[in-house]
Amino acid sequence: MSTQLGLASRILRKGVRNYSSKAILAPGQKIQGYKVQQVRKVPELELTAITLQHEATGAQHLHIDREDSNNVFAVGFHTPVSNDTGVPHILEHTTLCGSEKYPVRDPFFKMLNRSLATFMNAFTASDYTIYPFATTNPVDYANLRDVYMDAVFHPKLDRLDFKQEGWRLEHEVPTDTSTPIQFKGVVYNEMKGQTSDANYLYYVRMQQAMFPGTTYEYCSGGDPKYITDLTHQQLLDFHTKHYHPSNARFYTYGNFPLEKHLAAIGERLEGYKKSEVPFVNKVAIPWNGPKSVESTCALDPMSPADRQTKLSLSYLTNESTDTFETFSMRLLSYLLLDGHASPMYKALIDTNLGSEFSSNTGYDNSTSTSSMSIGLQGVKDSDVEKVRDTIKTVIEKAKEEGFDPKRIEAAIHQMELGQKHKTADFGLTIMHGVTSGWFNGVDPVDLLEINKNLDRLKSELKEGNFFESRIDKYLLNNPHTLSFVMRPDENYTSDLIKEEQTRLAGKVEKLTKEDKEVIAKDGKDLLTSQDKQEDLSCLPTLQLSDIALKAKHTVLEHTGLCNTPVQWRTTATNGLTYFRAISTLPSLPDDLKMYLPLFCDALLSLGTRQQSMAEIDEEIRLYTGGLRASTTISTNHSDIDHIEEGIALVGNCLDRNIDKMYTILSKLIHETNFDDVEKLKTLINGNASSMVNSIADSGHIFARTFAGSSLTPGMHNAELMGGMTQVNFMSRLAAQQDISDVVEKLKQISSAVLTQSSLRFAITSGEDAIESNTKSLVNFIQGLPTESKTIFNTVDSNPFVPDYKKSFFPLPFQVNFSAQVLRGVPYTHSDGASLQVLSSLMTNHYLHREIREKNGAYGGGARYGGLNGLFSFYSYRDPRTLETLDTFTKSVDWVQKRKFTDQEITESKLSIFQGVDAPQSVSEEGMLQFVNGVSHEMRQMRREALLKVTQDDIKRVAQEYLEKPVVENRFSTALLGESTDRIAAENGWHINQWGEAVKKE
Repeated sequence: MSTQLGLASRILRKGVRNYSSKAILAPGQKIQGYKVQQVRKVPELELTAITLQHEATGAQHLHIDREDSNNVFAVGFHTPVSNDTGVPHILEHTTLCGSEKYPVRDPFFKMLNRSLATFMNAFTASDYTIYPFATTNPVDYANLRDVYMDAVFHPKLDRLDFKQEGWRLEHEVPTDTSTPIQFKGVVYNEMKGQTSDANYLYYVRMQQAMFPGTTYEYCSGGDPKYITDLTHQQLLDFHTKHYHPSNARFYTYGNFPLEKHLAAIGERLEGYKKSEVPFVNKVAIPWNGPKSVESTCALDPMSPADRQTKLSLSYLTNESTDTFETFSMRLLSYLLLDGHASPMYKALIDTNLGSEFSSNTGYDNSTSTSSMSIGLQGVKDSDVEKVRDTIKTVIEKAKEEGFDPKRIEAAIHQMELGQKHKTADFGLTIMHGVTSGWFNGVDPVDLLEINKNLDRLKSELKEGNFFESRIDKYLLNNPHTLSFVMRPDENYTSDLIKEEQTRLAGKVEKLTKEDKEVIAKDGKDLLTSQDKQEDLSCLPTLQLSDIALKAKHTVLEHTGLCNTPVQWRTTATNGLTYFRAISTLPSLPDDLKMYLPLFCDALLSLGTRQQSMAEIDEEIRLYTGGLRASTTISTNHSDIDHIEEGIALVGNCLDRNIDKMYTILSKLIHETNFDDVEKLKTLINGNASSMVNSIADSGHIFARTFAGSSLTPGMHNAELMGGMTQVNFMSRLAAQQDISDVVEKLKQISSAVLTQSSLRFAITSGEDAIESNTKSLVNFIQGLPTESKTIFNTVDSNPFVPDYKKSFFPLPFQVNFSAQVLRGVPYTHSDGASLQVLSSLMTNHYLHREIREKNGAYGGGARYGGLNGLFSFYSYRDPRTLETLDTFTKSVDWVQKRKFTDQEITESKLSIFQGVDAPQSVSEEGMLQFVNGVSHEMRQMRREALLKVTQDDIKRVAQEYLEKPVVENRFSTALLGESTDRIAAENGWHINQWGEAVKKE
């Protein structure tokens, strides 16, 4: 896990535009019932920050005035907890289930389809809850702000909504009291899934051990074991205490006028008076000496059984209110941990003591008192003491020797780059960067003034002993140090199941006759409520006329250099050049394709015979904003059975460093030392570990990819290079002792790719950087081989033939992931637009209700991939996946019987155009054409097709692409998760016991 420079780098990586401030306010001034506290210009981020306080309630408001049309609103509350029931998390869900002014079920989800919002969500953190949205449309902004404000201050918090979103006892079939009573609930199942993620579990358990006696000792998201203790009344009480303006923070960002924000918010706060803010202790009492804590997690069948221990050393550090100390500690964390040149990487990862850093590694200021952790995962149990000793030794050495000034210079260079980098979601980035500190008493504007911290840093560095003194204070002589070890337990998952069964039996035993009657009635009432057709006319909405008829046109120029195609995007980039190259691949056999992701990573991980990767990594950080290589697969816009496979090279740099960026890229392409077996083993181990760890959080994507892999060549290759097949392949490589055959495969690929004839380039820069880019790019191209040195005899005259199957991957999860996938049409086909609208209608009017509200899965729905031409059903953290598969089938029948209103069709189009018209970062402009060959004219045709979709179109494509294939079994299914008797080979399932691959061969 790569640590970051934190707010400094996270914000600084986000973009800036021409700086102009409309604000003419002064501290002490009164406006719309607010008193201005401070007005500060932050030139490095081209913004003016204004903080205000609502006089009647004390509500705090941060406004960021910046020339950016993607405006943001957020309202948040301080919500520390004193138990593990997950009350703020369940409240966050239930708050969005209807309010006084908008008394419909789930106005939040319904507004997703009545808006052109570029972002809508809600988050529960360890000690606050926040509700943000972003949009470029002023009417949309006012609509969403009103819905959000009514939701948080006047929610219905209905008892049945609490049961649906939180937890409930309910019969397996709610209408049949002879079926067993079960635990159900959206958050309950969400957290069963979350705690199945070993990385999340490790982070949470470490934090609980680190901060005893504070709110952080408890899991704000909820521990499934204790969620079932929460009552509806406790939820109501928590809302009354915490969702009050006196306990609130409001955030607004962009170019909409502050006065309008304050007037609208002030009107909503009328009638409230100041209230006492609930107190929960957040300050850890420092220990007198170090402590050791051990815990357990599930044994992962896809990783080597003898290398699944995780451990870390964690240190209590500074109070988060000291923003310069926070800035300094983030920098210290970066110097110790980030990249191939960092001492911890060399000592812990390069030596293969572990596969990658533990999930808590780095500096963490999300708590009132910050902490720093250094740890490893993928460790042999016999090496635990050795890892601890190594961490301590590296810290001692860092204090004695200090850090290379070049590393400090590289860190500062990354900040300089970040200040110039333009992104579309800058307002949300600032919000996430300041919120945690703001709720812990930090002045949020202090967190934005990066240059002030940099100036002080440079001054204090000259005095010497800057990092050494902090290493001494926080890492070497700190009694509040935690050693936290988590070991796999093969009985962990079965013990969890037994615990849940015992807890359920205990609750069911205590039920009286009246209790059982209430459960039966509630189950039926909830079903009735979920199936009820509602009048949604009280909800505000945009209209189809709010969608522009014409797509925004990005001006591109296409030229050639050295017979190589180049796409130029000339625009204001703040002195940055963005580079992208795609090298189309020769025809490779599947067994060699499997090595392509490893080859791409190897280019930026192995170093050369002349330079170590640590040295090259320092150059990359000193002269660029980062370089990366990856595989790319593009399905043809007019034929889903025709694909382009390639390797993409991506980078950016300040214009003054253009030549250096191309020089580094050339070196990596020509000189990478594939014979460095030890470094290669480190890379393989890290890749295997991170891929396995990603399944618990992205299981639905893995399921969707695998199911689609038998339907189109594009998804077949996506599966080989990034799906469960690649996870298994990488796990097998990690288990190999002798990897000489891997070295040979990488050399084979190297001799066949990245040739002049295979390449095309895209450059985004300012007008004044075109000449230097042209000169450097010509040198770069001329240095490449003209043709491939290796020819593979893999010409296959047989066209791709779809294959339909059911696949299951048994994994130690408490909840499952599912996908069912069908073939659609290419991007330019007129039916693609209708299929996209259909997927939105099915999700919003049927699948969301059936999968999430009734079955209790955290998420589920349908999506249509316009570029890959696949129609996919999916569910996420789902306790009832086999029932969900039935739901997918029933939804096809439902479409033909359902008559959609014009308003419903309009709403589905609005939800689609949120993505189509979302603001783009400068670096992404023109990339749809460069990567996928989709021209402006094709996009305009697609836009017009989407706007014209009718009811008849929807019915027709549903019959053609869903109903017929379902009847004829022309679809593929994939499930990931817990085994059941109904999933067996005799029922047509193909069981993938891939964990066997990593057992010692």
